Parts: sequence; structure tokens; C-alpha cells
Amino acid sequence: MKIINLPISKSDIKDLKIGEEVFLSGTIYTARDAAHKRMEDTLNRGEKLPIEIEDACIYYAGPCPAKPGQVIGSCGPTTSSRMDAYAPRFYDLKMGCVIGKGPVGQAVKEAIKRNKSCYFAATGGAGALIGSSIKKVSVVAYEDLGAESIKKMEVVDLPAIVAVKDDEDIFNIKNK
Repeated sequence: MKIINLPISKSDIKDLKIGEEVFLSGTIYTARDAAHKRMEDTLNRGEKLPIEIEDACIYYAGPCPAKPGQVIGSCGPTTSSRMDAYAPRFYDLKMGCVIGKGPVGQAVKEAIKRNKSCYFAATGGAGALIGSSIKKVSVVAYEDLGAESIKKMEVVDLPAIVAVKDDEDIFNIKNK
């Protein structure tokens, strides 16, 4: 088990192994389909993104509202391939990493390799566990999107697995 402090450094990424379990601590931003579309539109207009994308960690999630006494409700990952149309551009803007669920497309894998970045998979159905790793939450953009707004979250020991790095992809590993 490896502990990674976010934002992730290129040297941390270099040392990661496919299938390795990690605990992520630091700042992450949530963004799903609607937020990605708005960020893409923002870039297409030549405007500045509402978050600093360089070295950022984006978590494909739309958290549930917090119950009384909680920081956040359940916060499980969204299917990553839903963001495949946007992800290569954000990786090319030097985004550090993504946390999501399931495989990603070939263009995303190529962008990860090209930018020496990585993709972490979080366990679907473990939203309550992941929610317990989140210590602070604030909406930073697109509040009108509700659960799909961009949120800045401070996390401690969020569990994930290294899923895509360089030419390796945990979803395509063959048994030897």
C-alpha cells in the first residue's frame, strides 16, 4: 500500500505499478459529464477554467448531500468512459490524475502516456467508505448543477488502485 500526497508529482507517478493499491490524501476536485462539458465550452471560448487544472486530481463523482453532522454523503465514482470525450484535452493541459470507475478509451490511454499521468480506479459501490475519507468540501464552480457541480474536497487516505499508466492498463492485463 502506497500513500500519495496530492497534487501528485511526476516522480510519484513514475514509481507507481499497475494494480498497486494507494491511499490518496490532499486536494481533489469532483467533475462529471455536465461540468466537463462546461469546462470544454469555457476552453473553446478561450476563457480560463474555474479550477487550476495543472497537476490537479479530478474525481469523476457526483456526491450525495451530507446528512446532519457529516461533511458529505456517499461519494462513489462515476463510470470514467463517460468523460472520454473530454479527458485527453485535460491531460494535455497537464492534469495530474483522475479517479474514476471502469476502463477508459484508447485516446485517454494515449493522453495519459503522452503526459506521464495516470488514472486511478476507485471501487464502485464503496461510496460510503470513500465519503469517510473526505474531510472538507466546498463548491467552486457551476453550483446550479447540484451534485454535478465542481467541488473542491480535502481527502485523507482515499483508497484507489493504479489502473492506467504508460502502456499498461489493469483492465487488459492477461494472466500469464
